[in-house]
Amino acid sequence: MTSAVRSLPHLNRIWIALAGAALLGAGGVVIAQIEGSDRGIAPIDSSSSYEVGGVTVDVSARDAESARTAGWRVAQRKGWALLWSRTNAQPVSAAPGLSDSTLDSIVAGIVVEDEQIGPKRYIARLGVLFDRARTGQLLGAHGQGLRSPPLLLIPVMWSGGTATSFETRTEWQRAWARFRPGGSPIDYVRPTGTGSDPLLLNEAQTGRPGRGWWRMILDQFGAADVIVAEVAVERSWPGGPVLARFTARHGPDDSILDRFTLRAPNGDGLSALMDEGVRRMDASFSQALRDGRLRPDPSLVIEEEPEELSDDAFAAETMADDMAVTAIAYNVQVETADAAALTAAEGALRGVPGVRGVETTSMALGGLSVMRVNYEGEISGLKIALQARGWRVEEGPGTLRIRRGAPAAPPPNAAPAPAGGPDAR
Repeated sequence: MTSAVRSLPHLNRIWIALAGAALLGAGGVVIAQIEGSDRGIAPIDSSSSYEVGGVTVDVSARDAESARTAGWRVAQRKGWALLWSRTNAQPVSAAPGLSDSTLDSIVAGIVVEDEQIGPKRYIARLGVLFDRARTGQLLGAHGQGLRSPPLLLIPVMWSGGTATSFETRTEWQRAWARFRPGGSPIDYVRPTGTGSDPLLLNEAQTGRPGRGWWRMILDQFGAADVIVAEVAVERSWPGGPVLARFTARHGPDDSILDRFTLRAPNGDGLSALMDEGVRRMDASFSQALRDGRLRPDPSLVIEEEPEELSDDAFAAETMADDMAVTAIAYNVQVETADAAALTAAEGALRGVPGVRGVETTSMALGGLSVMRVNYEGEISGLKIALQARGWRVEEGPGTLRIRRGAPAAPPPNAAPAPAGGPDAR
């Protein structure tokens, strides 16, 4: 199968990461990028992007090229609305509209999952990648509100009575390497499978409860806990249906978080089956995180002995603590007509003396956005400081509502003040 990366002059920020068959494991650019050695598979780095997949488009135009370009435009708009909806937990219809030029500046790529190109029509299922740094300011949330600690992922595949993790390349390992977790609340630590990984992270290790060995492994990979994604593949007969039983596990005690089963009509659909299994598995881990079941095991944390301080050092540290002023977080509501007004308000708040941090927790273009302001002092002091900088401020319990003030106009038909001071007659 041949592959190509296409771009258009007016969509120079958009690239195509190959269509359908490449994502179904038939080779191509994606697989070539993630397979870095004879044994290991380097995961795709998606830490700098959000991904929205499964965006369907059906566009007609005067020719095939125009239809495809229009289809990408539609995918960008739909993808932005879906991403905003997921991030803010609101309906897709509530997403603020963005111009095509703005979308071009925040879209990092278009992934073609499946496409059909006709003389004047373009039908496709696409994925849209959004640059995290540029998109975060427009989403109204800086990243995910809920985020897990780093979790070491071990993919285990049972096939023919044999369990394999990183000993050889498997479709399950490939699927996890293809997965883009940029929009997931789970902070995955995905080993490449090279070096000592097959010896340390095999199926036998996932069933060992000993904390000492796990501490050494987690420290080596910079993780706080371990999660195991397990799949058992059963083939009815050569070339026949494929049944995959998935199990999500957590921790050295191997606690089960979720189980589900998927089926493919034949072996050709195994790669797509694994991709769907990864997506469902990520949803299971995310739900467990929200439910409070995916918490790091405190027994895996290496407690450090407290450092003994001399009398002089203890006195100096105590004095520094007494002199330190604790910053208090207050909610500030500000009217934001557009993205430029939001950015200007953030900059103005950061410039207020005593403010140690500003974070937008809820964005509403054309309405009231909410910012979390860390201020060294009482809320009354913050109110006075904002008023001194020309803001009109309304105070509530732990909350300020601000908007740009206008100079007060004199009342109509007001008599001029008499000259000569109070003694003038």
